[in-house]
This record gives sequence, structure tokens and C-alpha cells, in this order.
Amino acid sequence: MTTGHMEHHLSQLATYSSEPLGAGRCRHLAAAIAEFVPEWSVELHHDENGEAVIVIMPEDPDDAIHPTLIVYASASAFHLDEYIGLPMTHPASFCKFLQERLISKTSILKYHLLDGSQDPADVIRNAGKAIAQSPIDVAFLGIGENGHVAFNDPPADFETDEPYIIVSLDHACRGQQVAEGWFENLDAVPKQAVSMSVRQVLKAREILAVVPGPRKAAAIKACFDGPISPMAPSSILRNHPNAVVYLDRQSSALLSPATLSALTASA
Repeated sequence: MTTGHMEHHLSQLATYSSEPLGAGRCRHLAAAIAEFVPEWSVELHHDENGEAVIVIMPEDPDDAIHPTLIVYASASAFHLDEYIGLPMTHPASFCKFLQERLISKTSILKYHLLDGSQDPADVIRNAGKAIAQSPIDVAFLGIGENGHVAFNDPPADFETDEPYIIVSLDHACRGQQVAEGWFENLDAVPKQAVSMSVRQVLKAREILAVVPGPRKAAAIKACFDGPISPMAPSSILRNHPNAVVYLDRQSSALLSPATLSALTASA
């Protein structure tokens, strides 16, 4: 069990009042790609709708015809978590969300989705084998209203080395899914999920988390004002050397001035 006091090892925690949080994350992603693949020229632009577009231009002119296809074609994407017993066709399925919002709109060819309708043991085994062969460069996360990272609700397992595990979803987590409109009522929310483990998340070279809104303020305070503890699962991000958490004024509103000062010192 990992515990601690006010040790803030996050490389950066940035707060924004006017710039959309996604824009900051896109800039960071562009910088990460440039670091991981130094032979590529990476630029961040915005389209006519104001949405961020990352353009990757390899050194090889033969590859420059479709620059954005190259990074996706050579990338592997791994799914963080999925409800057990939920088919991919369900509106709340994260598989459905990723397929519609990401995979179908990009050229990602290698992806490993967690099918909630299949035997969880088989899902965990297959995903675990795949991720063991593909070290993660960048992990994109959120932080739950209960402080969870992926679906590792408190008290989270900080000790298991298994890449994927079966977890039980607590009342706060399930209530969040209802409040966000994914399910009609609490009874409709599955009570278990397959989740990437905490230690597997921490194996990523870079971690980027975007956490907006007032509903996340209490969790942010617990994770960054309090001790590193399984009861505040995302507090473990403070132990990662390259983790960046993007907050807005609402989600950071309860943080103490001392914590804000410490966490933004390197921003």
C-alpha cells in the first residue's frame, strides 16, 4: 500500500480559465509525439471550427502525402475500462464511444477494445497479453468524482501487477454515470467492470489527464491536498515523473493555495 504526505511529483498541473482544456492537452500530445518520434516534424493547427488538429510530417517525402495517417497506422490503442455485461451496442458502452468518437474518425488500425459482453476472464487474458507486447507511450485519463483512475474505485488496488483486473464499482461511481445521462437509474448501472490496473496505468511514459467542472472539485482536493492513498486513487499520479493534470477554475476551486503554488511551479 502506497501512502504519503504532501509530496507533489507531478511534472505539471496547469489551470486554465479561458482556454479549452482540450487545447492544452493537444499541445502536450504534439510535444510527446515529437519526443517519441524525433524524425517527424509535429505541428499543432486549428481547423475552421476551431478544433485542434495535430499534423505530423515525416522526414521521408514519400510519407508526406498523408502525414496524419502515419502516426495512427503505426500506433496501438488500448482501452482503459469497460462495464461487465454491457454489449458494444449499448449507448453507455465505452467500446461504442471509442469506435464512434475516435476509431471511425481516424486511421487507427491497431486497437484493443474490452468487450463487456464476453467472458471477463478471456477479456482480461487477451488484453493483458497484448499490452505486455506494447509498452504505452501516452495514457489519456480522466479522474472520477470519487477520485478513481480508470475504474479503480476506492479503495483502489495499488499492489497488483496484473495489467487488467475485475473491479467493483462503488455507489459514487455508479451515481456519476446516472448523473451524466448514460443510464436511466442506479439499478441499470453494472456493478462490475474490467479495468486497467493502477500499476499498468503508471507504466505509461506520459500521463495526460483532463479534469474539468465543479463536480470533480472534491476529488481533486482529496487527491492533491491529501495523502497518497488507495482511498483517493488518482493521488498515485503524484508518484509519476511525467504526469500532467489539466484543471479549470471550477475543478481546482477547493485546492489549498499551498498546493496550487506547488503544483503550478513548473507550469
